[in-house]
Amino acid sequence: MNIVLIGYRGTGKTSVGAALSKRLGKAFCDTDDYIEEKVKRPISDMVAREGWAFFRAQEKQAIREVSSRKDCVIAAGGGAILDPENVENLKKNGVVVLLDATTLTILERMRQDKRTDQQRPSLTGKDPYKEIEEVLEFRGPFYQEAMDFSVDTTSKSIDQVLDEIVEKLEEYGG
Repeated sequence: MNIVLIGYRGTGKTSVGAALSKRLGKAFCDTDDYIEEKVKRPISDMVAREGWAFFRAQEKQAIREVSSRKDCVIAAGGGAILDPENVENLKKNGVVVLLDATTLTILERMRQDKRTDQQRPSLTGKDPYKEIEEVLEFRGPFYQEAMDFSVDTTSKSIDQVLDEIVEKLEEYGG
């Protein structure tokens, strides 16, 4: 069974995913990294040159490929859940965990992440705080529909988040 991490950028999907894969002895795949390796360009360049539709098509193919693996921790891109086919593929042999955080926490994490400019182009072109709030509000129902359970990462260490995920996986039957 796969463990799929979903959530907005900056909620900890990559950091938590890498640590969770080590703790559980599973392979790890970040779909954004997978796409960049496959296309051999940063996401920001794909979006600037070909637009979001091009990136979402790449993402859909990547999720189709990665979700067919077994015993993998998958960090899905923040908007992957907007496509029902992506959600269906991720849920086929995976438990979907929503990582959540406050708007302010997400903003601070994005500011501290050196990859933000390269891998996280603006989604709306608005003020970052306002963008996070608006996108979270829009995506909220999609995240709720896709998840099996959620973990708030706002004021927790990676180890605390891992402990909570592992505990909930045991309750869930994984």
